[in-house]
Amino acid sequence: QRLKAAVHYTVGCLCQEVAEDKDVQFSKQSIAAISEITFRQCEIFARDLEMFARHAKRTTVNTEDVKLLARRSNSLLKYITQKSEELASSNMEQKEKKKKKSSAAKGERTPGEQEAAVTENEDSNMA
Repeated sequence: QRLKAAVHYTVGCLCQEVAEDKDVQFSKQSIAAISEITFRQCEIFARDLEMFARHAKRTTVNTEDVKLLARRSNSLLKYITQKSEELASSNMEQKEKKKKKSSAAKGERTPGEQEAAVTENEDSNMA
């Protein structure tokens, strides 16, 4: 019930933005109808995503399931793919930072730091 109310509130806010931008009015009945359709469509999406994951013998919905759901809309699929790639690269950067922090805390050197240290030792030995 709270979720349905949140959808109704969000749809109302979006309709208000569109009304101001396009100089149109939305009746309370039309906002309620849009909210109901949106909520039902989200329920269908959730069931579809669950079925995609189950078909792949998984218990977790992943980005590939979401892309499969969005396949009928080229622009939506492109947007989801782009965001997915951004999140993946961001996650990789965070993992690298954590790896560097943990190795620095242990006093270990990363491969790049090891190479720099070897080069520095060679330079000092030549002098």
